[in-house]
Amino acid sequence: MNIKQDGIAPNAGRLLWAGFFAILAAGIGFGVRGGILANWGAEFGFTGAELGAITGAGFTGFCFGIIIGGVVCDKLGYGKLVIAAFAFHVLSAFVTFAAMEGQAKAVAYNFLYWGTFIFAVANGTLEAVANPLVSTLFPKNRTHYLNILHASWPAGLVIGGAIGWVLGEKFGWHWKMQLGLFLIPTLFYGVLFLAQHMPKSEASQKGLSIGEMFKDVGILGALVVCFLLALFFNGALGIPQAGAYAIAGVLLIVVGVMTKFSMGAVLLFVLFIAHALVGAVELGTDGWIQNITGNILTPAEGKILFVFTSMIMFLLRFCADFIEKKLGLSPVGILLVCASLAVVGLLLTSRIETFMGAMFALAVYAVGKTFFWPTMLALVGDRFPRTGAVAMSIMGGIGMMSAGMIGGPGLGYAKDRFASAALEQADAAVYSEYKVAETSGWLLFKPVSAIDGAKLGEVQGRLAAARTELLAEGNKDPKAALARLTDQERTVIESSIAGDRKTLKADAFIPATMAVIYLLLFLYFKAIGGYKAVHIVPLEEQAKAAK
Repeated sequence: MNIKQDGIAPNAGRLLWAGFFAILAAGIGFGVRGGILANWGAEFGFTGAELGAITGAGFTGFCFGIIIGGVVCDKLGYGKLVIAAFAFHVLSAFVTFAAMEGQAKAVAYNFLYWGTFIFAVANGTLEAVANPLVSTLFPKNRTHYLNILHASWPAGLVIGGAIGWVLGEKFGWHWKMQLGLFLIPTLFYGVLFLAQHMPKSEASQKGLSIGEMFKDVGILGALVVCFLLALFFNGALGIPQAGAYAIAGVLLIVVGVMTKFSMGAVLLFVLFIAHALVGAVELGTDGWIQNITGNILTPAEGKILFVFTSMIMFLLRFCADFIEKKLGLSPVGILLVCASLAVVGLLLTSRIETFMGAMFALAVYAVGKTFFWPTMLALVGDRFPRTGAVAMSIMGGIGMMSAGMIGGPGLGYAKDRFASAALEQADAAVYSEYKVAETSGWLLFKPVSAIDGAKLGEVQGRLAAARTELLAEGNKDPKAALARLTDQERTVIESSIAGDRKTLKADAFIPATMAVIYLLLFLYFKAIGGYKAVHIVPLEEQAKAAK
């Protein structure tokens, strides 16, 4: 890898690593938060759906940051957006840490929700800078360098997971101390971006207006964004459904006026839908996977497995150039293979019984999800250069908003639904004792009475204590600890695990749908002569060609 030779600016390497540390900070915060969900559930009594909503705020806030940032970055300047993101990162720490034990549940929920949301706004603003910046700096090798940029995400997950495993599990650090460590890479990216000149995107260099950049997005692309925004307005902000869709409709009309009612590119519309699925399965699953595998096996093993799979992703993202050039796979071919592996990996993970079996199953899933996000961004950069930073930012926003409104809450709802159904079927009296009074639904799915997070946390605490006692006695069999629980407690634990297994099976339908979409795209590009990058033709060259 020769950054100086491949980049178009002398500071290309520094800017690449500045973006790397920016996304690293986001990954560390995300990785730590995934490991402390159980702490929040036990400390504040949250249900799976409530924890899913907080996790979802880590995605929806990102959407606002990246879409607004992407629209204004070429006009306002990358430097000012970096300063804003830095301020948001610091503010998010103060808001999140305001949640304290003993507060009313609703108060703690709001601090955690909005602290996570502000953190995500900072992450989105930074990615609105980093994606088009790296795409512009390395126009001849976008897939490779965007994968390197986004290798920082799994690197952050590795560090965040290790923080939870070592500092949380072994040394008993409070969740606030663990989460606060994301401020270290925040300082790093601030220093690296400081006083650096950053080139504009290809579209901005050619003098295209915002309206011109939006034309390929058009009404079709805006439909995807506006639908997800309507879900956010209704779910997160509590706006009545009719009002939420009315606001989304007004935004759709605004885009229509800006683009002179251009319908947009059908291919970009399809990519937006595919990326909504990417966000739901990759980030939505990542937000829950430590919790799920830690429940099926042990919490410590769940954290180790999360670090393991994140390390696989980190290493493989440096191999995109080899896969594309040496193995001859186009970006669409890479995505098709990855989606197929993700299906297999999730189905295998739903059946794990041992730690080694889990390592194999999650390794398959990790390989599958590795190239989704950066390769989709590279595909948009290759095929739609005249959209500048706009399409890339909207793509990232769609992925994050989908993870926040569909992936995270959807998996939380699935856990609640399947676990409560399993407990009710196993022992209706126990279910009546452990369920929460209120019901909660998701999208068009029926409301359910979930298992109370605080009560489940108490049982899981007794299970953890039993495991510690057995280890002290020299017994390393994790299943032996179940025998030290009461029949009622054992039923609750087994029902919770059964719910997690069914959740993973349901999750596998998402990459299966993605595989179908990528197969159709693969056949489409084959029919038109193969996959090729597109470049903007200057106006003077267009005039010459017309003559």
